[in-house]
Amino acid sequence: MLYRWLLTAGIACSVVAPSLIPKRAGDRVKTDKRDAIRLAQLYRAGELTPVYVPTPADESLRDLVRAREDAVEDLNRFKQRLGKFLLRHQLQDAKGAKPGTFAYEEWLDTLRIPEDSCKQMTFQEYRQSIWETKERIKRYEKQIEEQAALSEQAPVVQALQALRGVAAVTAVTLSSEMMSSDRFHSASSFMSYCGLVSSEYSSGSSRWQGRITKAGNAHLRRVLVEAAKSYRHAPAIRRRMRDRIEGLPPEVQSIAWSAQHRLHKKYWSLARRGKHKGCIAVAIARELAGFVWAIAKEIEKLRLQAAV
Repeated sequence: MLYRWLLTAGIACSVVAPSLIPKRAGDRVKTDKRDAIRLAQLYRAGELTPVYVPTPADESLRDLVRAREDAVEDLNRFKQRLGKFLLRHQLQDAKGAKPGTFAYEEWLDTLRIPEDSCKQMTFQEYRQSIWETKERIKRYEKQIEEQAALSEQAPVVQALQALRGVAAVTAVTLSSEMMSSDRFHSASSFMSYCGLVSSEYSSGSSRWQGRITKAGNAHLRRVLVEAAKSYRHAPAIRRRMRDRIEGLPPEVQSIAWSAQHRLHKKYWSLARRGKHKGCIAVAIARELAGFVWAIAKEIEKLRLQAAV
């Protein structure tokens, strides 16, 4: 990476967000010389927004998590292709088993198309692709679970699992995409980074708020929305949760328990007002992001106290 190469050479370097570089209206001439002069002027004026550069360890863990996400997307595509193939040739289970169930998989195991070798081979290759992708996901998840206990991010990963709906894979995703809680000065800035805040257009006494911006990290937004759905259940600490929070600092456990009560109450408050389930999940995800930030900051504070 150019940034690391420059630092190794002893050259000071900052990485800025290209989308946040100010542009003058009507400027239709673009050359390397003009760009260099303009960037130098903006940098001197403090108008460029620097971004956090991940460490090699952070980057490798993030790549692992995103590779698993790619494999999950591949699996869904292969399943859809198989489903469309069966629909195209009017092949369906006589007992009405639904896709994804054990009975459906048993029916696929017994399905044969003897009158057409091309169709049979296509069917078998679709199934083989699904099986291979599932095995690939298992390998990714095994490595992710190992990194959850051994990587530099392990303390944060373990602490985040105190939250309801956040197990090992989700916790590693949150930690690897956030990378460092010091990047965000407040919970609201982390919510904004996740793209979970409402768009707004206000002027004078008028105020208009629309859909969420979706202008941030899509990986964080996805796992937060998925985890948010679990807060429809009443606050409780059951066996798996007890195993995850065992040995965690009391401050982290307190934050996670407060999250259960607050988010469960808000979930059903919005539901009674007739809000759509999708809107409710996004609203809960936004506040859940705040609790994620609070736990990460608490772990950082405890780490600094232990280092003193």
